[in-house]
Amino acid sequence: MPPLRLLLVGRDPLARAGLRSLAEAMGSQVVADVSPDELEGFSADEADAAAWDVGPHGVPDGLSALAARLPTVAVLWGEDQAGEALAAGARGVVLRERAEDRLLPAVNAAVAGLVTLDEGVAESVLRPRPAPAPALVEPLTARELEVVQLLAEGLTNRRIGERLGISEHTAKFHVNSILGKLAASTRSEAVARAARLGLVLL
Repeated sequence: MPPLRLLLVGRDPLARAGLRSLAEAMGSQVVADVSPDELEGFSADEADAAAWDVGPHGVPDGLSALAARLPTVAVLWGEDQAGEALAAGARGVVLRERAEDRLLPAVNAAVAGLVTLDEGVAESVLRPRPAPAPALVEPLTARELEVVQLLAEGLTNRRIGERLGISEHTAKFHVNSILGKLAASTRSEAVARAARLGLVLL
């Protein structure tokens, strides 16, 4: 089987030199070693895959254009770059400090049509993101903030009234107002939403 033809991309010449040394030691044929600015004249037919050292300042704009033409593995400087690299179309992400062991398997997987994640970034990429807290229909008043805190403590309308020196009827009015502003149908749902918004301490 002929050696894998690999295009190396990166802004930093030293980083590219390190990738070249690594790729050649693994038996790959480096067909070009270029900065992102030099990619325009490169034909995707000249390579089987690409490895892009993204650098420390975020994923470069050109990665998505290259990934659309050629299976591309992003070599990351930090775990926080993984999601952006994958969103840009990278078929694999490898942390820079683990490239010696992981780059060639990731490139081969990309050529085979697979997506690979370095185990160091897999958890952060695959972990479900918390749903954004619902926005308030209208801000709670100072009194309603007091009432919702007492709701969180499990107090009834009567006990809320006693604690705040107001009537049970007025306490009920405040509770109903809170339910409406938090778009909640029950007291417990209102407390949960208020907690997500940081309005109460549980």
